[in-house]
Amino acid sequence: MSIKRNIEIFTSELGTTRLIAVSKTHPAEVVQEAYDAGQRIFGENKVQEMQGKYEVLPKDIQWHLIGHLQSNKVKYIAPWVSLIHSVDSAKLAAEIDKQGKKVGRVIPCLLQVFIAREESKFGFDRNELLEFLEAGAARLEGMRIEGLMGMASLTDDREQIRREFRGLRTLFEEIKRSKLPSNVQMKDLSMGMSGDYKIAVEEGSTMVRIGTAIFGKR
Repeated sequence: MSIKRNIEIFTSELGTTRLIAVSKTHPAEVVQEAYDAGQRIFGENKVQEMQGKYEVLPKDIQWHLIGHLQSNKVKYIAPWVSLIHSVDSAKLAAEIDKQGKKVGRVIPCLLQVFIAREESKFGFDRNELLEFLEAGAARLEGMRIEGLMGMASLTDDREQIRREFRGLRTLFEEIKRSKLPSNVQMKDLSMGMSGDYKIAVEEGSTMVRIGTAIFGKR
């Protein structure tokens, strides 16, 4: 099945949930094909790869950094990145804030929450997250927090995945109801990938990150 057809299927199936087409490891020509099919939001894991594609592809593409981001790489994407999904520490937030101020923009970000049972995943735990929002977030002028992101465990246990997504949604709603600094808005919940996006949407995801199901395997 073609990339164009895959995008059409996802767009009609997802309704109001936004589709992030994860183009990591795929060349710029393949991204262009998805762009020509109407897709405008693309997700990349690595700064260097995203930078290379940004330089050669249409400038109305919204580039989302969805992979683990090292502090020393923030400066390369600060002028143009549309959304960073993977802010997983106060240290990284401070660097994004610094680079945002340096280029004169407020960088939209999501805070990554650790919800899986795998140690290889990154993110704030619940207590770290609440402490950061209470103590550190208000001082940030070069970044804006727009919601949360989480990655479920890589497992065939669909109920476990559902519990993890539901827990993140509950936390999202709890934070949304609390008194927040002006630069924090809980408007987006990024959860769900090719293997578990249907559960994520059922549990309230506002954006899903789909790669293999659109572009196939590399």
